[in-house]
Amino acid sequence: MKTVSLKIDDSIFGETEKILARIRKSSNRYINEAIEYYNKHQRKQIIEKKIERESGLVKTESMAVLKDFEENDYVE
Repeated sequence: MKTVSLKIDDSIFGETEKILARIRKSSNRYINEAIEYYNKHQRKQIIEKKIERESGLVKTESMAVLKDFEENDYVE
């Protein structure tokens, strides 16, 4: 496990302390869970942006293929 030193805004620290007192969880565990949650959120956003970018790259070709399929369906 790594040791990290960080500065937390006073308002965030105060709110966190109140929450920790109510849920009876150590600040270490709480911060680890918060970072894990945020990492998952960020990975999801990265994947969404990658899919959006790649979808844009193949959009024109996909539309051309779809048009070809539609034209071939009406030929028969």
